[in-house]
Amino acid sequence: MIPALVNLQPEALWKHFDRLAAIPRASTKEAAAREYVAALAAKLGLESVEDDVGNLVVRKPARPGREGAPMALLQGHLDMVCEKNESTVHDFDVDPIKVVRDGDWLKAEGTTLGSDNGVGVAAALAVMESTDIAHGPLEFVFTIDEESGLTGASAFPGGLLKSKYFLNLDNEEKGTLCIGCSGGVKTTARRRVRFHPAGRGSALRIKVFGLKGGHSGVDIHQGRGNALRIMGGVLQMLLDRLPIEVAEVNGGSAQNAIPREAAALVLTDSSRESDLRSLVATAEAGYKADFGAFDSGLRITVEKAERPARVLDPSDAKQTVALLASLHHGVLAMSPDVAGLVQTSTNLATVNTKTDVVEIVTSQRSAIESSMLAAARMVATVCGLAGFEVEHGGKYPGWKPEPNSDIVRKLQELHQKLFGEPAKLIAMHAGLECGVIGEKYPGMQMVSFGPTIVDPHSPNERVLISSVESFWNYLKLVLENL
Repeated sequence: MIPALVNLQPEALWKHFDRLAAIPRASTKEAAAREYVAALAAKLGLESVEDDVGNLVVRKPARPGREGAPMALLQGHLDMVCEKNESTVHDFDVDPIKVVRDGDWLKAEGTTLGSDNGVGVAAALAVMESTDIAHGPLEFVFTIDEESGLTGASAFPGGLLKSKYFLNLDNEEKGTLCIGCSGGVKTTARRRVRFHPAGRGSALRIKVFGLKGGHSGVDIHQGRGNALRIMGGVLQMLLDRLPIEVAEVNGGSAQNAIPREAAALVLTDSSRESDLRSLVATAEAGYKADFGAFDSGLRITVEKAERPARVLDPSDAKQTVALLASLHHGVLAMSPDVAGLVQTSTNLATVNTKTDVVEIVTSQRSAIESSMLAAARMVATVCGLAGFEVEHGGKYPGWKPEPNSDIVRKLQELHQKLFGEPAKLIAMHAGLECGVIGEKYPGMQMVSFGPTIVDPHSPNERVLISSVESFWNYLKLVLENL
């Protein structure tokens, strides 16, 4: 077992988290993790069904005496966001996660930890393997490709599940029950660009880094910097003031992560290199003052680079940079009904200029479908004005809160019994798979809960160890009383 996990409780849960940390499981590359789950189910003699896209359903009979209880399902996703700091050497397709302990927290060395949703999956596996929990009949749903757009859940078939209650184990705040979530859509803009041979002068790489990043839903209101917008603003300023050529601009890693890093390769006259460095330093100071404590680690640097063979046509470079600088990122509207809840937002996620087609990916979220679609149209309009063609895809539904449902009332009673107070009912400004799957099973009652996880989707991701034990005790109590 990983040294950081030795002697942690509950041992049954951390054992499986240890195994998952050793299994590469980037989105769309979860096969080994699925095989691990399927092998455990087979070892236990449990029925399992794999659907057409690779989601796995396992069924476990009730403990003797609980056969008449309503069937419940536990659900989590097998994949994880694969983010690392630029200086970290790590291959997510091969290398295990290097888990370290810091007091009551677990984190990873320079990468995402995978506690989202590794803790939830490990808890489900521990329940699957348990012999001492007096549960009713259970179903376990392990989905694929949640992080890149809920595609596993979107392709999940209707008619396969039998459960009355749906327990999603992907919430990230102890003491809360999530009973609703936003829907979302991906908006991708593409522009075919031209190149010509690079001219003379100094080749320089401009880098934006040190930002906190985070989840493009749950962290969108935190006022954090977006590396792509910052890079767009810096390059737009340089194009206005200096004779520079842009060879490439790249940044961001996933549509559901706020981009932390971006890099651009430019050429300028050697005599103007000091001017460029001075302008970038001034821009850095301005952005740092703008973000303040929201994102105090921001850095914008200039370093010598290998000369590129080609550079973007000036008109293509200008339009691409202008779009990065102009696309909105952040909150568009707050909920009028739930204090502090973001209702509608948009995330400028990635840019790629490594081919003859520049691609910019964004995502829009809202609890109200019409608002989500309006935000997507707004982004598409701005992209169109810059000469980009736009495609919408990956749309998924929201989940309407039902605070008076049987499952919510029951879980509140049990939370009061175990912790001495009711849980806080929340809705998430993010997509949850229970909303997508539940839409195909009318009448199924849903709730989401989990331990405390901070800064998911970034290398700062960490999980509060003590909250995992509380989560486990609560999960056992719930299963014994449904």
